[in-house]
Amino acid sequence: MPIRQAEPSDLPAILRVYRVAKETMIRRGNPNQWPEGYPASAVPQDIEMDRCYVEQDDRGEIHGVFACIPGDDPMYRVITRGQWRNDRPYAAIHRVGSDGVMPGFFGRCVAFCRQISPELRVDTHADNRAMQHLAEKHGFCRCGEVYTAAGSPRIAYQLKT
Repeated sequence: MPIRQAEPSDLPAILRVYRVAKETMIRRGNPNQWPEGYPASAVPQDIEMDRCYVEQDDRGEIHGVFACIPGDDPMYRVITRGQWRNDRPYAAIHRVGSDGVMPGFFGRCVAFCRQISPELRVDTHADNRAMQHLAEKHGFCRCGEVYTAAGSPRIAYQLKT
């Protein structure tokens, strides 16, 4: 179940995974985290900037996708209702999506991203109970609230190191 950097030819499979993930989020009571056209609109730039990663099975079929972005994330510069655990350099994990075929994807995503940076941050919508559970299960602690560029609040997490 290797994770690798995404390539432009992966785009159709990535969009399929995001479509399935979005449908699952909606069924689970989280219809507002990803607005219309998102995260599909971010994928081409993520691929171009070498920050989009996919997980594939033994046959080469893609079942998971995420962005791992090292460096200062503008969305994380201001945190309210709490504070970050530290100010060390970090990587942000964004746009995590799975089609559910390969359970345990988020754990493998975190392990992969820790190779890029031992300090990790992630955020999620208040309605995304599944992601909140996964973040806490995999060693992240809730730090406060951050906001998307459109002003939508997100629960902010940082990996306990």
